[in-house]
Amino acid sequence: MDIRILPSNVANAIAAGEVVQRPASVVKELVENAVDAGATQVTVVIRDAGRTLIQVIDNGCGMSPDDAVLCFERHATSKIASADDLMDITTFGFRGEALASIAAVAEVTLRTRREEDELGCQVQFADSVHCSTEPVSVPKGSNFQVRNLFYNVPARRKFLKSDNVEFKHIVSEFTRVALTRPDIGFSLSHNDRDVFVLKPAKSLKFRIQDLLGTNAVNEVVDISVETSVVTLTGYVGRPDLAKKSLGNQYFFVNGRYFRSPYLHKAVMKGYENLIPEGVTPSYFLYLEVDPHTVDVNIHPTKTEIKFEDESVIFQIIYAGIRETLGKNSFAGGMDFDRDGAPQIPVFTKNFEEFHPVTEPSVGLDPTFNPFENDGFPQEGMFFAPQNVTSGQPSEGFPSGDLPSGDYQKNSFPSDGVAPASYGGTSSFVSRDQNYGKLFEERTLPTKAVLVVQDRYILTSVKSGVLVINVRRARERILYERFLSILSKNGHQTQTTLFPVTVQVGVENMMLFKEHSDLLSSLGFDITPFGNDTVVVNGVPEGYSAEPGKVQTMVGDLMLALSDDHTSLGAMMVSSMAEKFARLGASSSDGIPSGIEAQRLIDSLFACENAEYTSSGHKILSLLATEELEKRF
Repeated sequence: MDIRILPSNVANAIAAGEVVQRPASVVKELVENAVDAGATQVTVVIRDAGRTLIQVIDNGCGMSPDDAVLCFERHATSKIASADDLMDITTFGFRGEALASIAAVAEVTLRTRREEDELGCQVQFADSVHCSTEPVSVPKGSNFQVRNLFYNVPARRKFLKSDNVEFKHIVSEFTRVALTRPDIGFSLSHNDRDVFVLKPAKSLKFRIQDLLGTNAVNEVVDISVETSVVTLTGYVGRPDLAKKSLGNQYFFVNGRYFRSPYLHKAVMKGYENLIPEGVTPSYFLYLEVDPHTVDVNIHPTKTEIKFEDESVIFQIIYAGIRETLGKNSFAGGMDFDRDGAPQIPVFTKNFEEFHPVTEPSVGLDPTFNPFENDGFPQEGMFFAPQNVTSGQPSEGFPSGDLPSGDYQKNSFPSDGVAPASYGGTSSFVSRDQNYGKLFEERTLPTKAVLVVQDRYILTSVKSGVLVINVRRARERILYERFLSILSKNGHQTQTTLFPVTVQVGVENMMLFKEHSDLLSSLGFDITPFGNDTVVVNGVPEGYSAEPGKVQTMVGDLMLALSDDHTSLGAMMVSSMAEKFARLGASSSDGIPSGIEAQRLIDSLFACENAEYTSSGHKILSLLATEELEKRF
């Protein structure tokens, strides 16, 4: 076995695999370098989601011709000079690997000039090879043009996602840097269309509003905690506005974005007993610590860091959030201040002697018959009507314990008249009044049906009482419907009475554009409106069209679509059908009548499996007659 030293271009290509994972990685590195260079304005120009062109222009300090060439060498940096400097890092980039890695997998052109120089220079690199250097007239600052990313690594280029997905990642990286420096102006354009034009903001809250919309600002409250270990500032979300999606959760330390599942748990613990399970609040938390107590060099992309004592940081974040929520009256509290409180009298056993209690009189009408006018009592209880021709109760479900899927059609006498009511009385109207068709198409439940709080349906069967979970029944029905739709590419849409506008953010707009065909096939009519808003014109049959529920539905859609669907076709179809069915079941309206309850029963027993949802949860439960008798 022969051991050899790799050529520099091969070594750079290997290193690029860690630093340059996708176009968003290039944007991150170049924008961070622009901020480190002291720029007050940073412009990012993207074409074809970064495949064709990534251009970052800044008005920072610029570079001399020699430095412009040297910066593309591995480990060339102006940020550190010795090992001791690694413990005192306050800038973004410092290892000198970004430009070398980018030049290894793309064609790079740099135009730069310092303020004291009359002329700037243009440097070109490709495949880690210095192609040319020539003087040019350029403004102060730097202008990086990265073209044809991964042109010499076709396997990496092949595995890039669609333009919408890749641009979504670019927006994420752009947002994270822009949130660290509200005093700097940023702009982002894609295919000659402006996405963000951010002027220097007066405060962080204005920058959040410009980036993420007014809703993001209205959902948060200020947090400020100062200790000897860490200074914590920023914003945390209102508990009542927490969402299922994982957007708008940001940690920053010394002006650098980082991820930390451990500290995320501290945030969630601070919201304990204030938000329901499965939802996450928004937060923008900025930590300022001594640079010597944090290591930012444990990950190639510098998105993970290590604190000297994470447990202390955990407790400070937890306590700070609890205190902030308590100050804003989101957490429960007890007030023992009795000054000015009303005096509550204490009743003794002799109270009735001074205030005699009289029994109220009750009026009773023994001739009142609640079934005289119609056959349907109140409070969700629906009884089967009598047969209009015989005056006898309709037949029950067919043999067995499962309800039938057939409705009993009303029949009319041969004398040309139709019944005027469902009560089995002898009141009739002439068919000349054109009521016959209406009554012939009306279908009625064939069994007594009880709806309990819109959550359960109870109906009698041969062996006892059948209890049906409404939400799970709807989930099963929608699952099989969506499974059929996804397989056959059909759709059923119910148009909303008024279009519902929902602000989703620039990043999530990419999700709706990416999956527009899928959403359309399922029956969603959702169209973009601007850069960060969608308009819902229609929803699938079975979904609620109420504006409040539509907005919740859009949030759930973002969560469902954000998953990486790269599995095999059949598994992907089943997974998507299950997610949309669960979403539709939670979005549905209540059951207004016994007819709707019976229709749900019939649809459920028309499914291939009426007993369990697609995720294995039980839908039906039978209370046997013997079990009922034991209770009495």
